[in-house]
Amino acid sequence: MAAGSAAGIGLTTLVTLTLIGWVAAPHATFGEDIGDVFRVAVQAWLVGNHAGFAIPGGHVGLLPIGLLVLPGLLLYRSGRWLARSCHLPRLRHVFQAALALAGPYAAISGTLALVGQTEVVRPSMVQALASGFLLASVAGGLGVLRQLLKDKEIPWSRLLGIMPARPRSLLVGTLSATSTLLVSGALLFFAALLMSMREAVDVTQELAPGPVGGALLLVIQLLYLPNAVIFAMSYTVGPGFTVGADTIVAPTGVALGPLPQLPMLAALPESGAAPVASLVALAAPFVAGGVGGALTLRSAPTVVSEAAPLWGLVCGVTTGLACAGLSVLAGGSIGAERLAEVGPSAWQVGLITALEVGVSAAVVAWVANWLSFRPPAMPVYRPAPDKVRRSRSAASGGAPAELSGRLARAARRVPRPRAAAAADPDAPHGGDRGGDGAV
Repeated sequence: MAAGSAAGIGLTTLVTLTLIGWVAAPHATFGEDIGDVFRVAVQAWLVGNHAGFAIPGGHVGLLPIGLLVLPGLLLYRSGRWLARSCHLPRLRHVFQAALALAGPYAAISGTLALVGQTEVVRPSMVQALASGFLLASVAGGLGVLRQLLKDKEIPWSRLLGIMPARPRSLLVGTLSATSTLLVSGALLFFAALLMSMREAVDVTQELAPGPVGGALLLVIQLLYLPNAVIFAMSYTVGPGFTVGADTIVAPTGVALGPLPQLPMLAALPESGAAPVASLVALAAPFVAGGVGGALTLRSAPTVVSEAAPLWGLVCGVTTGLACAGLSVLAGGSIGAERLAEVGPSAWQVGLITALEVGVSAAVVAWVANWLSFRPPAMPVYRPAPDKVRRSRSAASGGAPAELSGRLARAARRVPRPRAAAAADPDAPHGGDRGGDGAV
């Protein structure tokens, strides 16, 4: 019921919008039959769930990541409803609930991929199943987790404390390193777009979209903004990305061909050597590795100093896997021929990220672990100045009057041996006492 509700609300919304467009626009735009309108809505739903489709002579897989927000919110809401409706006594049941939601949702997505096929557009069954399952697992699982934490009155800040120490430290380190790379990519993209703002304005004026078309153009660019950030992140890592066949945008050089008329593409540099200012971004993986390594070992230090660099390297590997997954999500093809390859290479981004982030994280993790177990410095005793003066005066023979008086009184209280008792042999134990006194 939760999976059907999430899919049904999204599909109903798209069908309504498509019917409005079919009534307002010429019927040739969506088809003459009402069934064609429904197929267009199904295809739009599959695109919103990040399922690509094949067209004559090629495949369309470069889909905007921003479209995942709407189905993600619906699945998040369905996950919370699922947690309220079912009895889930333990937090570990979140995984079972997420899988229970993802299975039917993936089945619905695969069924709609069959329904939405036409002679021109053929949605990918494999991508529909995979994207539906992953999206429902993540978004629905977060909804279930949020509802369980609310029911048990557990704040989000205590959630990490429930996890075991080592998985928690690796999760924090990986998320921190990946977030640092994404932030560096966002800064690089916006800096490049700001420097090329005049070119972006010229492209917009050439398109002359009008008020409605301008709003749609802005929405499309906002939806593709996460893709652009991931593209820029791959540039900071080193491999760069492609914008069509035989093109490359990387720190080693830039080679571009004809580009689509999209204002945000003005941020791309011109063909030739990479801009010198952009080379500063190459420090981002090492900064990310330092942040990830420090946070990995700060919360869970290890008594074996040789193991600290190993955990830093593991943080780099997990960060590389995360960046490779983001590259797969952001890239794809746009039709055939020139634009058949667009985006970063997932295996190159993952491998180089694992090496750069892993090495820097290993070094910083060893330093952080050593600082955690470093013995504290012994305090240095410095006597007070008055004690120093007294000790110096006593050593020189000139003791203060108070000290001299105390010594004299102590000397008068010391008992002295009796010579007569020591000399009398008949006194009981006299010799012992005399000996003791003498001693």
